[in-house]
Amino acid sequence: MEFEKRKAATLSSLASSKTDKSPKGTVDTHLIPLINTINSHPSYFTTSSCSGRISILSQPKWNPTPPTSKKKARGGSWLFISHDLANPNSLLPLLFPSEPPSESTEFTTESSSSADVPSESAAGLVTELVFRFEPLIIAVECRDIEAAQFLVSFAIKSGFRESGITSANNKRVIVGIRCSIRMEVPLGDSDRILVSEEYVKFLVDVANQKMEANWKRTQGFLSGLIDNGFQRHKVSENGERRDGDDDQSKRTANGDAHIGMVGGGEKAADYSLPVSSILVAGESVEKLFLWGHSACVLDNGSNKSVMVFGGFGGIGRHARRNDCFLLDPFSGKLKATDVEGAPSPRLGHTASLVGDLVFIIGGRADPSSILNDVWVLDTANMEWKRIQCTGSVFSSRHRHSAAVVGSNIYVYGGLNNNDTILSSLHVFNTGNLQWKEVLGDGERPCARHSHSMLAYGSKIFVFGGYNGERALGDLYSFDVQTCMWKLEKTAGRSPHARFSHSMFVYKDFLGVIGGCPVGQHFQELALLDLQSHTWKQVTLDYIGKELLVRTTANVVGDDLVIIGGGAACYAFGTKFSKPFKVNLLPLVPLGDKLMPTEKNVNFRVSHAENAEALTQSPVMNFEAEKHQLVSYNRVLQLEKKYAKMGKDILKNFGWLDLGRKVYTKEDGLHICFPITEKFSAMFLEKHDQDVDVFEEGNNTFVCEPFTGGGILLNEVSCSTALNFLKKCGATNLVNEVGEVRKSSKSPFQTMNESIALLIKQKDLAETLLEQLPNRWERLGDIVVLPATSFKDPIWDSISKELWPIVAKSLNTRRVARQGRVASTGTRDSTLEILVGDNGWVDHRENGILYSFNATKCMFSWGNLSEKLRMGNLECKDEVIVDLFAGIGYFTLPFLVRAKAKLVYACEWNPHAVEALRRNLEVNSVSDRCIVLEGDNRMTAPKGIANRVCLGLLPTSEGSWATAVRALRSEGGILHVHGNVKDSQESLWTAHVVKSIDEIARFEGHCWEVSIEHVERVKWYAPHIRHLVADVRCSSF
Repeated sequence: MEFEKRKAATLSSLASSKTDKSPKGTVDTHLIPLINTINSHPSYFTTSSCSGRISILSQPKWNPTPPTSKKKARGGSWLFISHDLANPNSLLPLLFPSEPPSESTEFTTESSSSADVPSESAAGLVTELVFRFEPLIIAVECRDIEAAQFLVSFAIKSGFRESGITSANNKRVIVGIRCSIRMEVPLGDSDRILVSEEYVKFLVDVANQKMEANWKRTQGFLSGLIDNGFQRHKVSENGERRDGDDDQSKRTANGDAHIGMVGGGEKAADYSLPVSSILVAGESVEKLFLWGHSACVLDNGSNKSVMVFGGFGGIGRHARRNDCFLLDPFSGKLKATDVEGAPSPRLGHTASLVGDLVFIIGGRADPSSILNDVWVLDTANMEWKRIQCTGSVFSSRHRHSAAVVGSNIYVYGGLNNNDTILSSLHVFNTGNLQWKEVLGDGERPCARHSHSMLAYGSKIFVFGGYNGERALGDLYSFDVQTCMWKLEKTAGRSPHARFSHSMFVYKDFLGVIGGCPVGQHFQELALLDLQSHTWKQVTLDYIGKELLVRTTANVVGDDLVIIGGGAACYAFGTKFSKPFKVNLLPLVPLGDKLMPTEKNVNFRVSHAENAEALTQSPVMNFEAEKHQLVSYNRVLQLEKKYAKMGKDILKNFGWLDLGRKVYTKEDGLHICFPITEKFSAMFLEKHDQDVDVFEEGNNTFVCEPFTGGGILLNEVSCSTALNFLKKCGATNLVNEVGEVRKSSKSPFQTMNESIALLIKQKDLAETLLEQLPNRWERLGDIVVLPATSFKDPIWDSISKELWPIVAKSLNTRRVARQGRVASTGTRDSTLEILVGDNGWVDHRENGILYSFNATKCMFSWGNLSEKLRMGNLECKDEVIVDLFAGIGYFTLPFLVRAKAKLVYACEWNPHAVEALRRNLEVNSVSDRCIVLEGDNRMTAPKGIANRVCLGLLPTSEGSWATAVRALRSEGGILHVHGNVKDSQESLWTAHVVKSIDEIARFEGHCWEVSIEHVERVKWYAPHIRHLVADVRCSSF
């Protein structure tokens, strides 16, 4: 309450026309947008500020103070002060007047009046004159320590590295935002100036350069705050936001709109939702002190409970967990399930409910162990089982998201072993246990992690997340029927950009709650009306300061049940949130229609109806192996326009015979689906008059082509579905093709069986099968086997028969085996082509085409995130030098995505140069790139670059001097790559700064050298990281 009072008083004084206590009397014009942005946040307000100033201070000469006397400030007054760039013509007459000033002479200022104190020189005292530049400084009062730590951390990241908490007591927490690019030079005294006019002009020029650098940091700090959820709005006297001229109700195409807090501007609602704590009994509530866990709602008929699995935290010493709990949100009873054979402890995984089965996918077991396993819990008998999956390669990941549509689980995004942010969408079929990567069309979202995803009808919605640079606030949908991505256009005030939040569906509302950055979301629930596509905000009456980061939110009846969440608050320990629930029933009046209509109804799998089909799957029968349904020689024929609908019905009710293939008739006008014997008999006995839910009023609907609308399968019985097929003109026929589908086998199984037969024919040892690879990579259309596969020389004796078998098993025309990258200056590839004519491949990544000869040039899959990061930089007006261009790993992202003005690409491997020139042409950027072939120490340009890339491993130190010489005289940025032991990161960064600083001084530059950011690209080897240091070199 005291914080709010002080903030209201401060904002009232800011809005007043009266002058403040500063010598200038008003807030600096340059600083008004930043101050308004900070003050718009409910956890902060500014108490004092200066945008930066150039001045000449007249102060009394230093006089040693007796030890017994109390120290006092020396005082003084300004001869000159400017908060803009200084003009030497206004300053020099003050220091070098044509006539000596009389006693009544008053010194003037350029942009501000002098202090309201008499000049010491005017009083006849001799004073010291000091030329000064002082950068931005802001004092901010924070609501609490957590808010202060976030602001300090963000300010340091933005370049204000001297920022810190200046006061923290029971009453107030104050943060000082500042940096160290100040300057202070003595000029002499009021009797005698000891420097020349030329030197003063030089000082003014240096100070102006520092002022421009100060403004650039300030603008970067402001932009960063807005990107992380702060508001760029004026603030009223009571602390509420006032909308300016920007239309904040419209989201930009990339989802970067930044919307203000509830309670200011547009009101969220005329009421708030009631929140109540869940009083946990049976087990300690501390067992639910978790984050990064998973939760789903189980319904056993008589009551519903929330199943919680895994996460970090728990009772006692906090750690990753594999405990499984059931929480009754109404009674508060918490029960631990005693289930043997549970998955390993993890966090950042997903839990998806399909029928009576809970599927656990991926997660992180420890910082070096990212998982891709799939576990299933049969909730009927509480048994765990790890399942073996087939199909596409599903890479390890955590902080991904999952959504269930029918019997399929869709998984999107996340982080992999190399901290690479993923953008792939995979679907897991729980019936046949196969993974498949979905290559959708349309407006695809960027790579992200810590986002949220859920299913609504036939659409999957993805909101927010983190792309490696900033929090996201965009909303995408993916239609599982058309495989189309779409960036959703919405009305109303969109939620703040965020990550590590939660999302849920209640009736026709999509809700978003919590997340990072923390603070501004504590009392906000954002709701999207899925009928009108309009966002609404509702305030929550919180009990305490819940920290809703990496929490779970599940709808049980009309309640939203929130479990867990928290964060490590640096020196203040770990904070967890207690479970609570929000009553959502008051939301009903917000919507015009809360019941599903034909407009938004889609086919959804009924858990009850689908249970019969699922019990026949290999997942449910833990003792049985995979098997096929018994084939039967009948098919169901449907017109093509009803094929999709018919297949969904047959599949979801278990009537589709998976042992035979679907085929077409009459040039594709009709589709024939193989059916089971049980269904065939049922269909032949069925009569139209049995159950007909499609009465006269609905006949026009069922006769239309299927376009995504339809009926809810979870509201339809088997009899109704059967009659619906008849209404669509389905016909039961004899199978005319008779082709039986072969048992589904993974490529590894096929390869293993085929090679086992070969070595048996050649009378070789079966132990050779241990050298078969169970993982491989694809580079264009080449399957690349690991270097450790087929390593016994005896394989060479059967190579003519072996490699075609491998190619056929892996369904490819070209096979290669990886070798170590040659430890030469040109880092040549040692890839060996086993099947195929040559090694030229086309590889598309981040929208860029890389073409190269894989047998001559190395290629790293692990640098995907760094290439994406470089491509996301703002380089429109920059000249860039890439000292180790290769085939264009970073040159192409700079040109294609970052839109660099010009890139000098240095490379001495002739094979890489050939590929680089080819790639510049095919990506249509050759007109903005100059290729310099040869040793970069001889060929690199000098004094022209805004940015230099040094992408060589294990170290690029041999070219650091070349990079410094390539920068402009005023400096720039170096991206320094290196392999570093994980325990020596700080030593490496200190070495980089010291070395660059020494080189710059040797080259005659007076630069401030600092590390802006260190990117951890990937693990290069055990305990060896590939790091990239962004080194800024700035002129004083």
